[in-house]
Amino acid sequence: MKKKVLSLLLAGTMVLLLAACGGTAPATPAEPASEPAAEEPVAEEPAAEEAPAEEEAAAGGELTDGKFADTRHIVVEVYDRGNDGGSDPTNNMYTKYIHDGMLADHNVEVEFKAVPRWTEVDEINNLLAAGEAPDVCLTYSYATIQTYANMGGVQDLSELVETYKADTPNLWNWLGDVNMYWDKSPVDGTLWAIEGKRATTNRINTFVRQDWLDALDMKAPTTTQEFEDMLIAFKDNADKLLGKDAKKIVPYSVSYDVGWRAATLIESFMDPKMSDFDYYVNGFDDRKFTEEGTKDAVKLLNKWYNAGLMWNDFAIYGEGDTTEDDMMKAGYVGAFTHNWDYPFRNGDDSINANLQRIVGEDAKFVAIDPFDSKDGTHTKFVTSTAGDRKIFFPTTNEEPLASLLYLDWISDPEHIQYLQLGDEGVTCKKLDDGSYETLSAEGDAIMNSGFNIDYTITCNGLHLADDKLTELSISHSYAGIDPEIVIEANKIANTDIRKEKCVNVGEISSESGVGEALNAKRTEVYDNAVVASEAEFDKVWDDGMADYMGAGGQDIKDERTAKWQEVYGDTDTVPAP
Repeated sequence: MKKKVLSLLLAGTMVLLLAACGGTAPATPAEPASEPAAEEPVAEEPAAEEAPAEEEAAAGGELTDGKFADTRHIVVEVYDRGNDGGSDPTNNMYTKYIHDGMLADHNVEVEFKAVPRWTEVDEINNLLAAGEAPDVCLTYSYATIQTYANMGGVQDLSELVETYKADTPNLWNWLGDVNMYWDKSPVDGTLWAIEGKRATTNRINTFVRQDWLDALDMKAPTTTQEFEDMLIAFKDNADKLLGKDAKKIVPYSVSYDVGWRAATLIESFMDPKMSDFDYYVNGFDDRKFTEEGTKDAVKLLNKWYNAGLMWNDFAIYGEGDTTEDDMMKAGYVGAFTHNWDYPFRNGDDSINANLQRIVGEDAKFVAIDPFDSKDGTHTKFVTSTAGDRKIFFPTTNEEPLASLLYLDWISDPEHIQYLQLGDEGVTCKKLDDGSYETLSAEGDAIMNSGFNIDYTITCNGLHLADDKLTELSISHSYAGIDPEIVIEANKIANTDIRKEKCVNVGEISSESGVGEALNAKRTEVYDNAVVASEAEFDKVWDDGMADYMGAGGQDIKDERTAKWQEVYGDTDTVPAP
């Protein structure tokens, strides 16, 4: 009954939310509109919300050596990345390992439910509204969680994690107070989500074709001006670099998601010494859209675009499209900015592996650090160890303790290590120094995500049982890739970094229900501004920003400002803990 009632409540609210955002409402259950019974259970809902705590109090007594007397069943969300030739995300070597391990250790049967990675927010919205969400959910969008928490669709985890702290040592040892309590409200103590931990805070790097630099007798650029000069040289020497395919040259590539893909360029225009307050007030958008300096960075991209230095059609290819990757693999792209290890991923199908097969052994992308800040550094604004997937339990989850034990199980260092390495001789090889080298896998041993992060949802990035082993292994974690260029990419990603601080001022109510609509507007403004004529750039950017701020951006900034002042007063720095 609880799932049915919640489904009706949330689905009705989602119709309004999606309509306000211009989306399509999910189908509601086939109940007659005139049926009065839908109203009666609503009054009973508070009792239903209390039930999980009572049930788990009893269930806790059934744990013997960490195991339930009766087998429990939970459903866990896993991303489906739609990888060509990948393994089934719900049924493979790794899901079997988890399934068998959870049964043996806790008598909990685990089932996986796939959610498309590139439309995960929409899909979670629909599943929550229909009362069909997995017991263990994850999303990068905290606004989505807050929206459903306000509607009574998400469990408050504050009491649960405290009550069973002694039963979940791996979870607490790995995440610590910082990640466990990152989202805990200082106002009412509610905890709607647990933040997964970034084993590495590496985010974005810029990559260049080393063989193109060599062909033109050029050194890797270390300033923004040198980077521009390099792009011009690529364009001017297209015949030499690509021969008969000269017209296909793309000196510099970004995707439709300009705010992410040009992140290091954008951040180089921001004040590296900006206050914690200024960073927080604008930090609701992780694409740095409203930060001072962003407009100037995009204006430079607009200049490059109009000069023919960028991929002309970048804005028309959306999430999940492989056109850009295909161009990189074919050898037409000279430089691009992306996730810090992007050209090394996916084994035999990596960008670098394809380049070497198609172009030649010397063809490869290497990381560079070209975008200089005003103080002469190459400042990069990175997240803390939090800022990863947000893990939450819908109120339809009738096994919160079993779900919490699942998070503990996958946070065990030995379990993380197996999920990230797999079987020796199949997916990895142990080297003489004790580190591990990743091997190309086949069939259900294929990892659909780097380091299998779709299963190690509390851990993003390589984290083996031994810290030294992790350091030794990271450079060997990409099958067929020269370890030296991985080491250099890792070094650049950690140069001149400024880490995000935890600002906890409670719920920002103006963010609820508008996140995806604002994100869509922001992406559109970025794209339109880059492709505008140089004469029209200021108008396109300013009009787009005004529309964005009027649609909720200004309300969020104002509320963040007010909440900061309530908690921290006049200081512009987050006090030390």
